Amino acid sequence: MRKVVFALLIISFGLSGLATAADSGFPGRQEFPKIPVYEMAQLHSSFQDVVIVDTRSHYEFDTLRIKGSINIPVAEDTFEQNMANLRARTSKPIVFYCNGRTCYKSYIAVKKSLEVGIKDTYAFDAGVFEWVNSYPNQGELLGKSPVNLKNLIAANKFKARLLDPDAFSEKASDMGANSMVLDVRDKFQRAGVGFFPGKERWVSLDDKEKLAKYLKKAKESNKTLFIYDEVGKQVQWLQYALEELGIKNYYFMNNGAKAYYAQLATWK
Repeated sequence: MRKVVFALLIISFGLSGLATAADSGFPGRQEFPKIPVYEMAQLHSSFQDVVIVDTRSHYEFDTLRIKGSINIPVAEDTFEQNMANLRARTSKPIVFYCNGRTCYKSYIAVKKSLEVGIKDTYAFDAGVFEWVNSYPNQGELLGKSPVNLKNLIAANKFKARLLDPDAFSEKASDMGANSMVLDVRDKFQRAGVGFFPGKERWVSLDDKEKLAKYLKKAKESNKTLFIYDEVGKQVQWLQYALEELGIKNYYFMNNGAKAYYAQLATWK
């Protein structure tokens, strides 16, 4: 009997170890252990039989997305109602995704859906970047498919444009009239407070017309752009538009407005 129990314990621990190893690259699976997930091959094989939902902002969705996906931002107050409307139109499994393994929006979307009774929902937690790298024919970059992987902006190219808040402020100030500061936070993040009064312009990334106007003006007047968001993530998507427009002179505030506030706190 003891041998049987011992053998079962070994099997149990062995399987547990395999599960831990399999999930080690997905930190969200440990934080959301009850959320069902789709693996890469699983989503690819059932691509035509599921509804794929992008949980990110409209701007991120318009920049890079899984082909055929629809955009229902999980951060919006209307998320649950939009999901109820979607479920009323289809009985297919619903698969959510966001940027990648450290983005938890896909898990949160499943959790919120289940809480309002919307079942058969899953998280594709590998995210959009891994998907388009594996299946460029089933991705869209700036509305074009298949995705040319050479056009994906490498991490080092993004990092080369980052300035810490102090360097960002100093450089923008030193350049005077030759610079343009853009605050691209949404109205809720900004709450009417900017960091460069009299110098900066405020434009939400989802206000495409206004944003295009400022980018065009900066390019035509040869101004260097200094751009910041809330936490330094959204500007990564804006970089695609800047490169597409041929804008060469621009910088982003590393870690965004939150880093600026944190730096101010150290001066007290």
